[in-house]
Amino acid sequence: MLKSIFLALFVGMGLMVPALSASAGDVTYTSQIRSIFDVKCSFCHGQGAPEYGDIEKEKEKYLALSKGPRMDSYPHIIFFIGWPDNGAIMRRLDDGKNTKDGKPGNMYQYLGTSEEERQKNLVLFKEWIGNWNLKKWPDVVKEEMDGLKVRY
Repeated sequence: MLKSIFLALFVGMGLMVPALSASAGDVTYTSQIRSIFDVKCSFCHGQGAPEYGDIEKEKEKYLALSKGPRMDSYPHIIFFIGWPDNGAIMRRLDDGKNTKDGKPGNMYQYLGTSEEERQKNLVLFKEWIGNWNLKKWPDVVKEEMDGLKVRY
């Protein structure tokens, strides 16, 4: 348990440092990702969406309402990239080129109305995240976590 808490603090601090050192050409949450999210994702994952823990309690209810976990802020979305649900965004947005079966993630289709738009938005997400890694905890290693950018 203490090891998990230490790792969470370590990862959280690691995510904050790169956010402070973004240069003008970097993809950031505020400059590019948030606008994509607002247009493409907020209907299901916006302010009216439930917190992650609430979904776990009532999956059927939120599935019927087409509501996924809330991701409409930087802290909310980071939860699904770095900790504790690391890789969730990458697994769901991936175009299938990083999977053994070549099957895209279940949210890839919502990145755009055409394949060209989906690929363009996917490239921005990949640049923003840095280390595009589909691994779940505990399979991810420190060096892979160190590769995350996720600049604010």
